[in-house]
Amino acid sequence: MYEFKGKEYPCCTSLTMGIIGGKWKTVILFHLIKGTLRYNQLRKEMPTVTERTLSLQLKTLEHDGIIQRKVYTSKPPLRVEYSLTKFGQTLIPVLSAIADWGDFVLQDQAKHNQ
Repeated sequence: MYEFKGKEYPCCTSLTMGIIGGKWKTVILFHLIKGTLRYNQLRKEMPTVTERTLSLQLKTLEHDGIIQRKVYTSKPPLRVEYSLTKFGQTLIPVLSAIADWGDFVLQDQAKHNQ
């Protein structure tokens, strides 16, 4: 049994999916691989996600230590930026492998549909 942030997982794979699983978390992380993004930039990258869902997913990723949120209040308007933490950067090879596998699936499907 594995435990992370008070939750138990039956195996290391379920732990990983518990942290990055869901419809939007991997999409958010994939965009943050490129670098720091503001909230509105993330919204533009994911036009079909609701503001509430994006906010909740960002808060969860921040709580899990995967991303960091930096708020600039020195001059209006308020600016908020998100980036991967060092811990979050360890997911880059995992996310790249997931993206590569998705490309493979699409290519394989295209071969079978010909």
